[in-house]
Amino acid sequence: MFCISWQEQLLVAGYWIPAGMSAWLCFHTGELVLILKIMKSNWGLEMPTTLVIPTLGQQMAVTGKGSSSISSDVSSSTDHTPTKAQKNAATSEDSDLSMRTLSTPSPALIFPPTSPGFQNGRGSSTSSSSVTGETVAMVHSPPPTRLTHPLIRLAAKQQKEQSHIDRLPDQSMIHIFSFLPTNQLCRCARVCRRWYNLAWDPRLWRTIRLTGETINVDRALKVLTRRLCQDTPNVCLMLETVIVSGCRRLTDRGLYTIAQCCPELRRLEVSGCYNISNEAVFDVVSLCPNLEHLDVSGCSKVTCISLTREASIKLSPLHGKQISIRYLDMTDCFVLEDEGLHTIAAHCTQLTHLYLRRCVRITDEGLRYLMIYCTSIKELSVSDCRFVSDFGMREIAKLESRLRYLSIAHCGRITDVGIRYIAKYCSKLRYLNARGCEGITDHGVEYLAKNCTKLKSLDIGKCPLVSDTGLEFLALNCFNLKRLSLKSCESITGQGLQIVAANCFDLQMLNVQDCDVSVDALRFVKRHCKRCIIEHTNPAFF
Repeated sequence: MFCISWQEQLLVAGYWIPAGMSAWLCFHTGELVLILKIMKSNWGLEMPTTLVIPTLGQQMAVTGKGSSSISSDVSSSTDHTPTKAQKNAATSEDSDLSMRTLSTPSPALIFPPTSPGFQNGRGSSTSSSSVTGETVAMVHSPPPTRLTHPLIRLAAKQQKEQSHIDRLPDQSMIHIFSFLPTNQLCRCARVCRRWYNLAWDPRLWRTIRLTGETINVDRALKVLTRRLCQDTPNVCLMLETVIVSGCRRLTDRGLYTIAQCCPELRRLEVSGCYNISNEAVFDVVSLCPNLEHLDVSGCSKVTCISLTREASIKLSPLHGKQISIRYLDMTDCFVLEDEGLHTIAAHCTQLTHLYLRRCVRITDEGLRYLMIYCTSIKELSVSDCRFVSDFGMREIAKLESRLRYLSIAHCGRITDVGIRYIAKYCSKLRYLNARGCEGITDHGVEYLAKNCTKLKSLDIGKCPLVSDTGLEFLALNCFNLKRLSLKSCESITGQGLQIVAANCFDLQMLNVQDCDVSVDALRFVKRHCKRCIIEHTNPAFF
């Protein structure tokens, strides 16, 4: 490091450095550092200003009017630099300066000032009594000027050309964007022109996913569909999925926008949107013939799904037209009655997944209608439907080997008789949730275990009449059992658990909360079923 001074003005990177000024020059980690001591008269602050100039291994020159010369690159200014030069000596119009200001500079780059300060470029014999501050301006991409060496200009151009992510090809960028939710994708479109074009690529708009209780969903859907319809007027051919679950401000108007603009829609989820009515559902199913997945859980105003505006089944051979829905979730649609279920079954004959949890007005009669038309159902849930009884189980059993999933939790009218129907005809059942069916005993579990040997998940929690005897039948017949819930089964003991653990090696989850089982029994289960997660309420076992 060495000190230099000059008697006339110097032009450094388009800035005039006043005469009579002194500076320190040093090389630090391959960079040429020019440390200037200047005065700010309007602030009354004396502060050294450091310009860090990348050398790039080349000789750099600063040309001035005097006899002094400084080995440096093209530098640029911060708020603390001297007076800027005129435009004819300034940098070219394509220059792009990127700098960072540090309030606490590195000690290796800042040294105490040794010469008098300057105010507005003129010498001052008095020193400032104000607090001294330090600022470092680090130039990452110096702009090319007419004074710049050609190699330096080339290096600077390469530095400012592209950031790392912009070097990725369009296909890679589109793949990255495909993982973003709708709101983040819209933000990316505002970054730059290239990102705008990529963010609105039709391949990224197969799905619209909006969340939030306060968002104006109707307006958002209108704006999005209008933008997506630019290439194909009034039609969004690429959009297949719309998920607006939990958006409580969604109304029939928003769904009508989707139905009108998205004829290729295949999946629609509007769970928790309680302002949706039958009119909106009619618009969707009638204008979107390819719709396969519909989730209207929590939409209490929805009472039927049909191709007519009236919830009626009086149609001449169903007008020869069917709704293509295969997955339908009407959980918590507590206004749904047997007549509405009859209409749904008649129009949606291709149903394979149907969830009617807490549709408290459904009875055995509604299930009878369902089994007449929908014979391909694989998964069915009527949990918390308190009017469903053993007669309803007899109707469900008509699905025979097609049924794989059944939930009848908290259906208090179901007993061993209903379980026997299911066990006899639905031999390929994989999942059964019978929690809270207090009428089920060891005999019902025996029928189930001997006939449904491929059972993988069973929940018989809160069935006080099930004991170790029923567990023994399970252990000796259902070797593929992976999940077993016995929560609050008062008659279960550690002996029954040991029998299950000794035979069902693939057990992965066991719930014995509020059961009277010993620590030794739990440890036995853990030894034999090493991957099993045990949910218990015994503080002595950990």
